[in-house]
Amino acid sequence: MPGRTRKRAKAGYMISAVAEIYKLHPQTLRLYERVGLLKPSRSQGNTRLYTDSDLERLDVILTLARDMGVNLAGIEIILNMREKMIEMERQMGEFAQVVQQELSRVAASHTNERAPRHAIVRATPRVAR
Repeated sequence: MPGRTRKRAKAGYMISAVAEIYKLHPQTLRLYERVGLLKPSRSQGNTRLYTDSDLERLDVILTLARDMGVNLAGIEIILNMREKMIEMERQMGEFAQVVQQELSRVAASHTNERAPRHAIVRATPRVAR
């Protein structure tokens, strides 16, 4: 229908589409935004636009609320801890990569040495006769 608004905008999903998909009242989504659980972007006309990332976060929120019975304060704590864990995993991955590069560098420098530096008696290579 020409007069009907599209449910999916260029930058994300409109609140009506998200409410329909998740079988929620739009006020529930507004509540989640008001308490800081969701932070949808806004269009120039101030319409809420939910990205795929927002929908993934909403999935977690609804799993915690519907399936596990966690209240909004608990959900906020869990989401904050989850974000911190993801950041720590990223940092640990970077650290592991630096350690691996350093180990590779040290191993390469040891294989390039001809004679051991700490030997009691320096060995000279034999000449074939």
